[in-house]
Amino acid sequence: MGELNNSAAHRRVSPRLQNVPAEKRPFYGSPKRTADESENDAVRTKRTKVAKPPKPPAQSSKPEAEPSKGKVILESGEGKDCVDWSWYTGADLPLTDGNGVSYTARVRETLRVFNLHYLHYVQEEEKRCRRPEFDKHLQNGSPVKSPSKKPPKGPSTSPSKESDKKKDDEPKKQSKRPDLKALSEMLKKNQILFPEKKIGHLPGIAVGHQFYSRAEMVAIGFHSHWLSGIDCVGESKGKEKFRGYELPFALTVVVSGQYEDDVDNSDEVVYTGQGGNDLLGNKQQIADQVMKRGNLALKNNMEQGIPVRVVRGHDCINSYTSKVYTYDGLYKVNNYWTDKGVAGFTVFKYRLKRLPGQDNLCSKQVNFVRARGSKVQAELPGLVCKDISNGQENICIPATNVIDKPPVAPEGLTYTNSIIVEKDVNIPTNAPGCSCKGNCTNPLTCSCARLNGDDFPYVSKDGGRLIEAKAVVFECGPNCGCGPGCVNRTSQRGIKHRLEVFRTDYKGWGVRSWDFIPSGAPVCEYTGVLRKTDEVDGLLGNEYIFEIDCWHTMHGIGSREKRMCDVTIPNGDAESGFSKLSESEPEFCIDAGSHGNVARYINHSCEPNLFVQCVLSSHRDVRLARIVLFAADNIPPLQELTYDYGYELDSVVGLDGKIKRLACHCGAVGCRKRLY
Repeated sequence: MGELNNSAAHRRVSPRLQNVPAEKRPFYGSPKRTADESENDAVRTKRTKVAKPPKPPAQSSKPEAEPSKGKVILESGEGKDCVDWSWYTGADLPLTDGNGVSYTARVRETLRVFNLHYLHYVQEEEKRCRRPEFDKHLQNGSPVKSPSKKPPKGPSTSPSKESDKKKDDEPKKQSKRPDLKALSEMLKKNQILFPEKKIGHLPGIAVGHQFYSRAEMVAIGFHSHWLSGIDCVGESKGKEKFRGYELPFALTVVVSGQYEDDVDNSDEVVYTGQGGNDLLGNKQQIADQVMKRGNLALKNNMEQGIPVRVVRGHDCINSYTSKVYTYDGLYKVNNYWTDKGVAGFTVFKYRLKRLPGQDNLCSKQVNFVRARGSKVQAELPGLVCKDISNGQENICIPATNVIDKPPVAPEGLTYTNSIIVEKDVNIPTNAPGCSCKGNCTNPLTCSCARLNGDDFPYVSKDGGRLIEAKAVVFECGPNCGCGPGCVNRTSQRGIKHRLEVFRTDYKGWGVRSWDFIPSGAPVCEYTGVLRKTDEVDGLLGNEYIFEIDCWHTMHGIGSREKRMCDVTIPNGDAESGFSKLSESEPEFCIDAGSHGNVARYINHSCEPNLFVQCVLSSHRDVRLARIVLFAADNIPPLQELTYDYGYELDSVVGLDGKIKRLACHCGAVGCRKRLY
């Protein structure tokens, strides 16, 4: 955590307590967009420069380009006037939309919506796979009977008609591609960020941006097809918007090693054309390519001087799709030719050259997937402590410092991976548990699932992922019949990602992960000493007080962001007991000033990649809920982990009675400039 002014007892209030307008609060769930907002999005799209590309010189009424704007020289020796693409380098792209929301925030919001739909359909798919088990269980004693399939009544018909009728009556099989179903849901709800095709860079997508599936690129509107490597503007849909252009032409190409004839030299790529490849099989060429669709589009790009966005795909064992796609900027098509490929079939090859003036390349070259080299892990520089947990966690947590001279290690913390309860705090007795055996799989029979709105809050994919942020999550506890591998114990398994505490330039210590962390995955619990809140008010210089405001969040009390609350509080006396606290501060807090874990070092951000989730497992008292940090986004390796501290502005008062202010150094585009 940052090194804050310690002249007064500053309290770290709930990360969901915001004294800012609702539209600028951190987003952790599905947005509720109105018709007016959708209309405004369309207007903003028209305002964006990249939405109105210049016409080709051959049909443009503008004067000839000045010599300074250069020529496109084809390798054949032919030259033609070049369209001025200088404003596509990204420098002139708008940072915010018409409402003042940064495009980076809108990209992140859109990807969170996609992940929300995706995890819902993952849950559906997991249920589908377990359906035979459910039906068998229900037939063996459950009061709920699974529906039986009965033959259609009525006179017999011909075999073909009977077969057709049978197909109509039978429920259709669910898709095994939850990512594609998520895309369909976003298309149906008009949630694609850039639904209209655009030339050049897109706002909010900087060179180096990483996608963790092709479906994510489609959700943004960056690449319009989940399988094809070339995204084109076709003749049918591009006639009006791109009038005067020779159609089709390409917008994006994905270099991912799927074609054995590709050659990647970073700044220059020899890209194999489209078609004739067994993409869903052995990835080898099985037929000749023809000059149509994407191949014709790239030829037209060359002739009209239109650049293409280049995305490189790499294997990534930590990614939930086993791939990562990095945007490497704009390239021009220099020339093309036909050749006999490795497999003996005719292929088109295109030489792509990276345009100058862009940020440096962030990804490595892409080789054919059958011929990859091994990876070598770099040494860890600035190591000052091999494991700050002293063996208490499943994985060592090193600390590094390349800022201070001489480097120093984190001090002043006694590490604990569990909550220490103060003597005057009474923990309720263990709550009754479910009667499931082995692992909880059926939400119809699991009593813990019923507390979460009649379904499990997690999916088992990637070791357990929370589908969406909730007011409170009820997990299985000590009195449940299930084992430690149960999906409804996801946050109880300790740290499973390789975390590192590192020294930052302006914020003291911070935390990052060496591994990819998928959205919804638990990162760590916030541990420390469980105290009564009124006991820490007089402590000077303690910046590590975390209030447990689960009850207040459930009811949106005190300007808190109210979350989805489709849960059941089993304690009948809770309503009457907690109603007395409706206008007061949370009764309990976690003090990590002297005892705590790695969560103590996680910094604040106005645009965080983690969110806070209250979790109940051993008991059902929401005043004493566990505080767990989950990934709000797909987090790439070495990106700093952050959450919103949620300080109320002007809430910190010094010993002299004056309001204290502290500048925020999170560096986010939408930074509020003040921490409190």
